[in-house]
Order: sequence, then C-alpha cells, then structure tokens
Amino acid sequence: MGYFQGHSHCTKYENNTSALADISASIIQGSAIGPEFYVVHASDLVSITAGNSLCKYADDTYVIVIIPASNHLSRCAELDNIQTWANHNNLHLNRAKCVEIVFS
Repeated sequence: MGYFQGHSHCTKYENNTSALADISASIIQGSAIGPEFYVVHASDLVSITAGNSLCKYADDTYVIVIIPASNHLSRCAELDNIQTWANHNNLHLNRAKCVEIVFS
C-alpha cells in the first residue's frame, strides 16, 4: 500500500554498507520525506463517530482522539478503527502505549 513497499533499502555509514533488506512497512523512519509522506499516507485515517476529532502528529505517530462526553461509549470503536487502519497499512499500533485521559 505504501510508496516504499516492494523496494529494498540499505544503510551506508562511513565505509560500511549494510546488506539490502526488503521494505515491508510504508514509511522509512528517519527519512527526509518521512513526515510529509506520513501526512499523505495517513490522510484516510479519520474518526468514525460524528462529533469526535482525530489529530495526527508527526511520522512516529501520536494519534489523539478527542471525544466529547456525549460520545464516551465510542472510545473502543475509535481505537479499533485505528488498529484496523494500521493493520491495513502494514503498521503497528502499540496498545501498551495507548492511554485514556479524561478531562472534566
């Protein structure tokens, strides 16, 4: 799905070059085009509940879902939607780093 899939990559540092490795993810971390490519690549990641907002930040993604109190029951569906999107795009959602913050 991503632009880089199906390509190979190697890293050169000083006089050493790594072996070629197939790219299985969509965005190369640390690449010069990473942040811009992520913006385009993640443009289809949107909240699924009317009234909720989904904000994405940088290529090492922090996803912030803003859910008003009237939609509090949608939080699991929103997280599942993000998981489905990540799976579809060969990305990993680290649920251990997912937290819920409630403001009242």
